[in-house]
Parts: sequence; C-alpha cells; structure tokens
Amino acid sequence: MRSTHSGYTRLTKAHKFSAAALTAAGAAAVAFGAASHAVAAPAPVKPVAWSAEAFGQAQDAERKDAADKAAEQARAEAAAAKHAAQAKADAKAKADAKAKADAKAKADKDRAEKQAANRSTTRAPLQKPAAPAAPAPKAYANDLEGWISEALDIMKAKGIPASYDGVKRNIMRESTGNPHAINDWDVNAVNGVPSKGLLQIIDPTFKAYHVEGTSWDIYDPVANIVASCNYAADKYGSMDNVNSAY
Repeated sequence: MRSTHSGYTRLTKAHKFSAAALTAAGAAAVAFGAASHAVAAPAPVKPVAWSAEAFGQAQDAERKDAADKAAEQARAEAAAAKHAAQAKADAKAKADAKAKADAKAKADKDRAEKQAANRSTTRAPLQKPAAPAAPAPKAYANDLEGWISEALDIMKAKGIPASYDGVKRNIMRESTGNPHAINDWDVNAVNGVPSKGLLQIIDPTFKAYHVEGTSWDIYDPVANIVASCNYAADKYGSMDNVNSAY
C-alpha cells in the first residue's frame, strides 16, 4: 500500500519487491530481444533498378505466354473435335457396312429358300402349245359357178391372169358349160386329138399347161379351166382376150 509522508510517496516492502522483479524482468526481455534481433536480422537486399523498357518486356513476355497457352488449348480442342468426328464417321461406316452385309445375307437366304421351294415343288410337264387348226378348206359348189370360182382361186395363187366373166364367156361359147363335151368333127378331131371339156382343150396342150395341184383328168372341170387359162395367158395374155376359137 501507499503511505504518504512529508509530501512524497513511500513504498512498502512488498511494493519494493514487486518493483525489483519488474525491473529485472524488463531488463531480461530487453536483453533477449536484443539477442534475437542480432541473430535473426536479414541480410541487406540490393535494390533493383526500375525502367519502362524492362516493364514493357515483362508485359510482352506475359502476353506471349498467354497467347501460347491459348493456341495450345485451341490446338488441343481442334484435335479432340477431329478425333470425335473421325470416331463418329468410323462408327457410321461400320454401321452402314453391317447393315449392307445383313441385307445381302437376308437376300441370299431368301433367294436360297425360294430356289429350294421351287425345286421341291412338283412341276407339271410343259405342254407344247397346240398348233393352230388348219383353216377348213373353202367349199365350192359342184356347178359351173363353183368350178369357175375354185379355178380362179388356184390361178390367183399361181399368178395366172383371168376374170370370172372372161372365163365364163369362153366356156359358154366352147361347151355351153358341159364338162364332158367333145368335138369330133373339127381339124383336131380329124387329126385324132379332139378338143375336150369345158374350154375344149386337146390332150397335148392340156398336158403341157397342166397346173400342179389339179387333176390330170382332162374332163375334170377345174383342171380343164386352169390348164386352158394357163395356155391362153401364154399365147394371148389372158383368157379375157380370147373371143373365138383359140
């Protein structure tokens, strides 16, 4: 405790010990701090001179480094994109090839099954198409009209000219339509070769101008007309041009 005497402060014994302790502690702290400061004091650093040129070069280096990093990243991204695109294209090509192979395999299988089915099916033997029926022969009346019509059809096929009127006119003059008529009084009869049939033709002439496909019987009306018209065509151009004995 403090006690005052004669105007000044007087310390007690306890106070004296406390003050002495504080004094000693402070001296020790000061001594320790001085020692620590002496050991840990850093070495002096030489200041670096500053210039605008050095600062600009540092900035250029930083910008170049940033640009290089950006370019490297762009290249890496482009390579990754290219790789992804190639992988996608490869996958599509592989899928297309597989689809094509599957389609071909299915087509081959279907074709083989169809061929097997065709081979296993009993087929009826092919039938030859029936030959067209031959046209029925044209029917001709067994009279003068029919004989002339049939003779004209034969002559047309053989290229022998004559008309229905020309043939009938000469028949009526020579035999009046009698296929068995015979002349036994003219010069031919006198010579032993009488004229015979519808158009009164003699045997040698009939044989010489006979047309293939007709009868060899001189009294056959169709054969007689055709041979006589063949002779008249050779000698007069056509039976139509004959208006008297020929």
